Amino acid sequence: MVVTFVRLKLKLTANGLRGRPARIALFVLGVLSGGLFAILGYAGLAVPGVLGDQQAAHIALPLAGGVLVLGWLFLPLLFFGVDESLDPARFALLPLRRRTLIAGLFTAALVGIPALSTLVATLGMVDTAARLGGPVAALTELAGIVLGLLLGVALSRAVTSAFAEALRSRRARDLATILLAVVAALLGPLQLLVLSAAQRADWDTVAYLADALGWTPIGAPYSLGLDVAAGRYWAVPVRLIITLAAGAALLWWWGRTLERAMLGTSSAGRGPARAGGARAGGARAGGRVRTPVGRLLPRGLPATRSGALIAREMRYWFRETRRRATLVTLMVAGLFLPVSLSIGDGSPGALVILVGGLAAMALANQFGMDGNAYAANIVAGVPGRVEIQSRVIAHAIYVVPLFAVDAIVIGAISGRPWTIAGEFGLLLASYGVGLALVLPVSIRAAYPLPENASPFAMSSGGGMAKGLLTVGVLLGAVIGSLPLQIVAYFLGPVWWWIGLPAGAAYGLGAYLISVGGSGDLLDRRMPELLATISQNLAT
Repeated sequence: MVVTFVRLKLKLTANGLRGRPARIALFVLGVLSGGLFAILGYAGLAVPGVLGDQQAAHIALPLAGGVLVLGWLFLPLLFFGVDESLDPARFALLPLRRRTLIAGLFTAALVGIPALSTLVATLGMVDTAARLGGPVAALTELAGIVLGLLLGVALSRAVTSAFAEALRSRRARDLATILLAVVAALLGPLQLLVLSAAQRADWDTVAYLADALGWTPIGAPYSLGLDVAAGRYWAVPVRLIITLAAGAALLWWWGRTLERAMLGTSSAGRGPARAGGARAGGARAGGRVRTPVGRLLPRGLPATRSGALIAREMRYWFRETRRRATLVTLMVAGLFLPVSLSIGDGSPGALVILVGGLAAMALANQFGMDGNAYAANIVAGVPGRVEIQSRVIAHAIYVVPLFAVDAIVIGAISGRPWTIAGEFGLLLASYGVGLALVLPVSIRAAYPLPENASPFAMSSGGGMAKGLLTVGVLLGAVIGSLPLQIVAYFLGPVWWWIGLPAGAAYGLGAYLISVGGSGDLLDRRMPELLATISQNLAT
């Protein structure tokens, strides 16, 4: 029966790839990423053994093992929101015993790229144990990394099963995609943070923490070989007991929650609709909706067609998963890219204009995010210029405050608060230039997005090729903002006084030059644009 589960998983994986080039490309990318992680992990964990440094091994191995186990804890919780194959409810109609189901799901979880790459990466610990303690230590460490992998898989399945009911909610799915965007955006800054922390670390404190972690379930299995190498044979059975007891507790917990996770729950009704529908969308005066603006929007928004479009776009940016993920990624990149240079006493100006261009790139496929829903705007006869201006204003309402925060943080960290206004001006200038370039591209090179709400979902066909145009637009935004950066360099301290109005005027001028032509282009291409971005019409 266990073999049947493994064959079922492999069959489902193969069927999911058949005839889908985009999924095949992602699968190949996953294999390459897993292989790279395995190679780098093996090399890094084998370094203490190559150097013959037993103290470094006692620090590195428990810490790395704890990180791996915690990764098995958090990553399945994140991917539950975007990958429904982890949902235990899919097995609800199968007449299987609980023990058989747990054994099958547990074994199937071990068959895949994550488990294989984790195992290969931790083989570097076996190499280190072999060099420090010989064959006996290597065999003991091999048993330890296998137990650590089993513990991580059991932890991931038990926690996923226990929280399956909560993870099925729409709010949890949205939170998962946002957290994935944060994790993806933090990869680069975290590398810089780790390198900086390694240079300033108090290694006595780190060694104490690693030793304490080695007596916990997440670090104990990865310290077995080191105990043999150091002659502490009494510690081996103690760590084994800790590991096996934790694994048994997780399997028991998984068994207790599995049936409830398989059955699932149907969302109960939310009760009768509230009277006065205008209260949910805006205020009502004399039977007429004064404005569609809700609590999240400024009260001064005009009760006009433009105000309604701005309100709609602002709600989309706040509520739609892809757009929120874009804002989170922009926030992280806007803070950490310039700050990384400010910490190193460098000038963040070049990266500041890059952040401004990146913000404008969020509108590169603004109509593709609407899909078939854009037909409502065509039927209502919304002019192209009004359409584009409302979208830009709604986006700027979220982005410009982020620019202000970026400029303040950069000035505070660099110890030069007088540069805040100038950096803010550079951000506004590059943002305006980026908008001027990206608006016509969003009309000419729009492409449909898949139905999946995940921000990592990809479009097949020509979507990838059209998406590459945004790279050229980003480069153009940086080049278009360079004259202002050069002026700021030569003006020196004078720029910090005139930078904000000069940058705002530069960006606003570039945007106004483009918005008129882009509006006329949209008026001419509305039917073609709808056919391009509609799922049922696009080829």
